[in-house]
Amino acid sequence: MAHNIFFNEQTGKHSFFSVQQKAWHGLGQIVESYPTSAEAIQFAGLDYTVEKRRLFTLDNGQVNEQEELIHNEIEVPNYYATLRTDTQAVLGVVGKDYQVVQNTDAFTFFDSIVGGDGIFYETAGALGQGERIFITAKLPNYIKVGNDDLIEQYLFLTTSHNGMGSITAAFTPIRIVCNNTLNAAMRNHSNSIKIRHTVNAKDRLAQAHKVMGLANTLSVQMEEVFNRWSKVRITDPEVKKLIQLAMVPNKEVLQNIQSGKVDELSTAFTNIVDNVYDYAMSDSTQQTDTTRGTLFGAYNAVSGYFQNVRSYKTQEVKLNSIMNGTAQLRTQSAFNLCESFASKGSAGLIFN
Repeated sequence: MAHNIFFNEQTGKHSFFSVQQKAWHGLGQIVESYPTSAEAIQFAGLDYTVEKRRLFTLDNGQVNEQEELIHNEIEVPNYYATLRTDTQAVLGVVGKDYQVVQNTDAFTFFDSIVGGDGIFYETAGALGQGERIFITAKLPNYIKVGNDDLIEQYLFLTTSHNGMGSITAAFTPIRIVCNNTLNAAMRNHSNSIKIRHTVNAKDRLAQAHKVMGLANTLSVQMEEVFNRWSKVRITDPEVKKLIQLAMVPNKEVLQNIQSGKVDELSTAFTNIVDNVYDYAMSDSTQQTDTTRGTLFGAYNAVSGYFQNVRSYKTQEVKLNSIMNGTAQLRTQSAFNLCESFASKGSAGLIFN
């Protein structure tokens, strides 16, 4: 099952919910109005707890008087299994310092961002056997660019119960018109926090909302930057060059671009650049006053390519790419190039 959404045989439901929009692969529950955190947990099938249990192995065994091979249990020191208490499914193997952060704690973190008021839970779900969960919620404020574009502010959190990842929370602004996921990282700011599953992880998560609360300040900065970019004109050839530099996969390709050896660029890379450029020039979402021929439009062309044009094997692969993978890196490069162009013009289109 490529989508990897957990199917609970006890309830006969997939552990996923979405507000209004169809869920991945048509699975899960679609609800018409924004739920409370308690309702979201129920809709997404995340109302289970996880425990650490001691691990045992078997010795070589001895033959008893009935000539039966009998094994004795040997405890595995310093290692534990994480287990769902409802299905008894083993989710992973963790060390002695690993601290379980329950699903309800993750939602408490979201409620803390705005004091429980104004948070809109959009999606949530469990993957695998429930070893990984994710939540997205819409914050009440918008970023306004010009008169045409509103950028909604989303908060994304994912955590695992198998020892294979940290608790990660990140801001993910999404442009309403074309549903582009924009990368909120800028200058020396970070749009995400990571918390390891160690002692005091729950307490650190409870305090993290104070750090994430800086989103309001960051939003003001982003609004100023995007509005400034919407007034900066950029020519079509400059857009093409910005896209090339943003999409550079390695130093060899970069050297060929800088030396003008266009014929030596791979067909795959050329096709990607052409696709992003075509999106920038022709997509309807790129024809507003704030995007057409502007630096803001050039940035949205790169982010829009990864959200609306590029093909992914699964939605999970797409999500990982946008949050932590290739899409995130290329979008960040585009952001840096746009900042450089805004201050230096065409001379600022230098890969860094």
